[in-house]
Amino acid sequence: MVTAMKIHLGLLTLTAMMIVCAGRLSLGQEWATAMFDHTSHDFGMVARGAKVEHVFTLKNLYVEDVHIAGVRTSCGCTQPRLTKDTLKTYETAQIIATVDTRAFLGRKDATITVTFDKPFPAEVQLHTYVYIRSDVVFEPGEVLFSGVPAGTTAARKVQLSYAGRNDWQIVQAVPSVPFLDVKLVETARGGGQVRYEITVTLQADAPPGYFSERIDLITNDLRRDAQRVSLPVEGSVVAAVTVQPSQLLLGVVKPGNTPARNIVIQAREPFRVLQVTGPDARFRFVVPTEKKSVTVIPVTFEATNETGEIRGEIIVRTDLPGYETIRVPVLGKVE
Repeated sequence: MVTAMKIHLGLLTLTAMMIVCAGRLSLGQEWATAMFDHTSHDFGMVARGAKVEHVFTLKNLYVEDVHIAGVRTSCGCTQPRLTKDTLKTYETAQIIATVDTRAFLGRKDATITVTFDKPFPAEVQLHTYVYIRSDVVFEPGEVLFSGVPAGTTAARKVQLSYAGRNDWQIVQAVPSVPFLDVKLVETARGGGQVRYEITVTLQADAPPGYFSERIDLITNDLRRDAQRVSLPVEGSVVAAVTVQPSQLLLGVVKPGNTPARNIVIQAREPFRVLQVTGPDARFRFVVPTEKKSVTVIPVTFEATNETGEIRGEIIVRTDLPGYETIRVPVLGKVE
């Protein structure tokens, strides 16, 4: 009787341990998933030859360093690329999923598995969905605007070729953002072949920075799910003045440590830095004296025994008209 009770209690203990371990494993996956702003993306219907990419962003929300041990894909149609494998507190990285629209056709779904080994083992699965059409081809495969000065316009052309119905046509072009303008010109039709010249204009009111957008071409396809074809549009608008980083992240600093960072200011014309001040006396700066179009300001933070959050702004005074005061927010913690 006693032996039976011992066996019974032993089984109950083992079961409880298994439940606890399962719960911890689940939490282990959740901490990693929480770093991603999203874990799936549907590219929809795309043309053969089109450049098709999507960025999955993750941010370290924790005190410990996060290390990505590997990234693998379930389908050769979609290849992932990791921009950074080690993230300190508040740092971000991107996993760029690129679809090969020349070697693959039809419905292609992929699962990208991201493996973490620090601070705890975990895996996160990212999902992509795409349908690659064989009857529509873009040349080139994307609209690319690189380094367009802010406040100016730029135009790019793409040739679209269709093979199939004689009466096929594009009935509407819908940009994903208002600062893109689209003009369609039919250049050929006959024998089941249709060609369009697509002119995309980047308007002067486009905001500075990198952008990745699209133009949805609405067609008269008989299949409802094939009536929308996406043309990728990617590029960058260069402001008169750019500041990197836009926010200075110090992370978690131990008392006595002196982390160093750089602030880089780039302008279209040479300028001079007149003064640099920080949120408090723990910040030290090396103020450049030369007049340059690209200026690097070394920043050192001297952590004292005063613990708590590091907040405020670094203020840079310059002789640039319209940019006499440049503000860089600071974020970190001493503990």
